[in-house]
Amino acid sequence: MTSSSKKADRIKASKTPLTRNLTDEQEKRLPPGQFLTDTFPILHEGDVPEIDLDTWRLRIFGAVKQEQSFSFQQIMALPRVEITDDIHCVTRWSKLDTRWEGVRVRDLLTQLEVQPQVTHVMVHGGNDYETNVPLSELLGDHVLLAYHYDGKPLTAKHGWPLRLVVPQLYFWKSAKWIQGLEFMTADRPGFWEQNGFHNEADPFREQRFSGEALPIPEDEWTKKEYD
Repeated sequence: MTSSSKKADRIKASKTPLTRNLTDEQEKRLPPGQFLTDTFPILHEGDVPEIDLDTWRLRIFGAVKQEQSFSFQQIMALPRVEITDDIHCVTRWSKLDTRWEGVRVRDLLTQLEVQPQVTHVMVHGGNDYETNVPLSELLGDHVLLAYHYDGKPLTAKHGWPLRLVVPQLYFWKSAKWIQGLEFMTADRPGFWEQNGFHNEADPFREQRFSGEALPIPEDEWTKKEYD
């Protein structure tokens, strides 16, 4: 068993902290099994990578007419939007009303020639991290390639210079330190999807783990670094 699959088992075997004194609105916005936090826990696999912005590129490849790469300046030149959304981590924390600024993925797609057979995108992040997302999930108003959080540039620990934000899915799908988008005509599991996590990751359907019914949730995120 790999250390990653052991982590999925550890999440299954731990306990949930209780969220007390929620308003009716907060109750409606909090997915089942989640705990509300005002902090922003920092969780990722591996060390924070060192990135040279002068050489960094977002690579576009796979089922596209022509491979392309975008510099950070080219990304910044695309139409920018700001969103406010709730985010939910598979490790049981949720944070409400987070503010992000960046480029809608669908606006980036206007710069590409994607083959009509594309169904999924493999998002390539730092430390060789991968996560698979259906193309349909990336087309919404609130799905961003984000470079600002809470009115400031992303910090390195939160994915600078660019991270994906897919607020409707568990946050492991919102990969940090984005380096590439691979357009695919069939699905393929990413890193966590191969190590015990659910392929679809809908928080309100509690799609946390693959293969088994959901057991007791996790509280280990409370021991992690946060800001």
